[in-house]
Amino acid sequence: MKIIDEMLNLDLLTHEQHLQISAWIARSASPEEILQMPAPLWQAVERASQTMGINEDLLRPPSLDAGDMVLG
Repeated sequence: MKIIDEMLNLDLLTHEQHLQISAWIARSASPEEILQMPAPLWQAVERASQTMGINEDLLRPPSLDAGDMVLG
């Protein structure tokens, strides 16, 4: 929901789209049900995601230069 809110704040979704998408997500009991969202809403989310570069962020390999961070 945080990303959907950010899309609204960036004017990438209308208030009506935001309300409809948020309501759909809230009443969905599973990811499969979210995927049943009507095409116009999905298209709005896809356009906003593309503008925000979300897909590129998800496909970017992890940074291996964690600096002084100690893992484990």
